[in-house]
Amino acid sequence: MKNLLGSKARLIIFIAVVVALLFAALIYSLYGRTTPNIKIGVLHSFTGTMAVSETPLVDAVRLAVEEANQSGGVDGAQIEMIVIDCRSDAAYCAQQAEKLITRDGVQALFGCWTSACRKAVKPVVEKHHHLLFYPVQYEGLEQSPDIIYTGAVPNQQIIPMVSWALQKRGKRAYLIGSDYVYPRTANQIIKKLLLAQGGQLVAERYVPLGELSLDAIVNDIAKQHPDFVVNTLNGDSNPYFFRALQNADIRAEDIPVFSTSIAEAELAAMGPELMTGHYVAWNYFQSIASEENRTFIEHFRNRFGQQRLLDDPMEAAYISVMLWVHAMRSAGTLDMSSVKTVLAQQTLAAPEGIVAVDADTRHLWKPVRIGKARADGQFEIVWQSERSIAPAPFPFFIPRAERSAMAGVAR
Repeated sequence: MKNLLGSKARLIIFIAVVVALLFAALIYSLYGRTTPNIKIGVLHSFTGTMAVSETPLVDAVRLAVEEANQSGGVDGAQIEMIVIDCRSDAAYCAQQAEKLITRDGVQALFGCWTSACRKAVKPVVEKHHHLLFYPVQYEGLEQSPDIIYTGAVPNQQIIPMVSWALQKRGKRAYLIGSDYVYPRTANQIIKKLLLAQGGQLVAERYVPLGELSLDAIVNDIAKQHPDFVVNTLNGDSNPYFFRALQNADIRAEDIPVFSTSIAEAELAAMGPELMTGHYVAWNYFQSIASEENRTFIEHFRNRFGQQRLLDDPMEAAYISVMLWVHAMRSAGTLDMSSVKTVLAQQTLAAPEGIVAVDADTRHLWKPVRIGKARADGQFEIVWQSERSIAPAPFPFFIPRAERSAMAGVAR
């Protein structure tokens, strides 16, 4: 009898321990388990000639990440940013992309500004069948299954801009740009357009990226007196160019400059008085009057300061993250091929308007706008497309045989 009581007691104790362990496991599964963060890599320059343009894009990415995390992240996992200073050095940026993919285990890369940087990072991304979001307008003549291009291609920026200039300002165009991929290729496209629309090329000049001595070119502009100038300078060269124009008493009403890489951030950095009356073409301007844009501006300024400005590449960087988050949530998996398939179907009511990923090219359908610089640092929208424009990274008026050679110019 005594042994029987002892056996029952041991059984009761055993059952109690098992129940306690099961209960503890349940509590841990509900409250104690932590979901690993999902990492993304951010590749932008905080130093070097491109810093003034690229630094603000990191804040735009950060805002989108924080908003996504506040709304539940991705299936309960928080998004973690690993931010790299690319130092305005394309080769270094490519090295860091390799590290982010192979050592840090990021799920996507967001970054690059210059085409030189993108072309350096592209083979790294493609080697690993990874994913890059590129947020800046560029020369086109490229597509990749591993890159989502959220900036404009020529038919969404430079082609409508130059066409408008030819209609409104005259036929004689002067081209100036930094000596690297985007300006040289863009100007090849512009020269084709001038020929097609009865325009005349007055001159085509290039300076090294970051060049600050531009007086000689400005003197040539004054001598040639074109109807308008197309400016594809990038980075630190722009304020020196416009200061040289001002010093030479070349006024916007006489010889307007149409720029492709100056937005609100660059305008504020150089001082809007240098560029008042000149023109730019973008898809997004801070002055857009829409509910989506007002919300975007409010959230950004509440986070980073009421005096901060927003511009097109920042908005493109922001919607890059939003498109990726929506695709990740819809896919319900970290499998890269599945995420890319879902990404190709994404549409978004963005601050710039309705955008959609083009499944064939991985570029976005986007609205197009031309803005005139104002003294208050904003742009007056003087023309805009009636709807979002389909991307055409390979312009129809350039023969296929010429595309490869143009894409390789100054690579």
